[in-house]
Amino acid sequence: MKPIDFWYSIGSTYTYLTVMRLPEYAKANDIAFNWRPFNVRDIMIEQNNIPFKDKPVKSAYMWRDIARRAEMYGMAASLPAPYPLKELALANQIALVGRNEGWVQDYTVETYRLWFVDGLPAGSDPNVSESLRRIGQDPERVLDRAQSPEIVNGLAADTDLARDLGVFGSPTFVVEGEVFWGDDRLDDAVSWSRRGRVVGG
Repeated sequence: MKPIDFWYSIGSTYTYLTVMRLPEYAKANDIAFNWRPFNVRDIMIEQNNIPFKDKPVKSAYMWRDIARRAEMYGMAASLPAPYPLKELALANQIALVGRNEGWVQDYTVETYRLWFVDGLPAGSDPNVSESLRRIGQDPERVLDRAQSPEIVNGLAADTDLARDLGVFGSPTFVVEGEVFWGDDRLDDAVSWSRRGRVVGG
C-alpha cells in the first residue's frame, strides 16, 4: 500500500489533533504517511476564506470543539492557544527543511506541543529554538536554511502543488487523487487507500 500524502500547515488549529496522534496511528494501522507542509494561508486568502476573523461565536465553537476532541484522543491542550500565528510561513519553511532532511515529523509534533500545551506560538521564539533543540537540530543553522531562497521558493511550489491537487485546507489527506479534508477524515483516507472506497467502522 502506498503512503498517504498528509498535507498540513502549521498554523491550522484542527491540525493539532492529527499531528499529535498520527505517528502512533501510523504504527497501529501499519500505514505510512508523507508529511507535506504547505502554506494554507496563501490558499485561503485567494479563496477569500478567513474562517474565524471577526467571528467570535464560530471561534469559541472551534476551541470548544478542539477541546472535546483532544480529550477524546487523550491529548493535553491549553486552550485557546495563541492564534493566528504571526510567523506561519516561517514555521512551514522550517518544516520543509525537516522534510528534506528527514526530521519533519519530529519537529512538527514538538512545535505543536509547545504551541498547544505551553502556549508558545509556532514560528516564533522561544518555540522555534526549543522545538528544534528537542529534536537535536541546531536552531541557527536551520533558521538560516529555512529563510534561504531555495526553501522559500520550495514552500511556494509545494503550496502550488497542493492547490493543483484540490487541497484547500489543513489537514488534508490525498490518496491517488482522492482528497479527504479534516482530522475526522483520516479513517476514510486509510479505507480508500486499502480498498478504493470508504468503508464504515
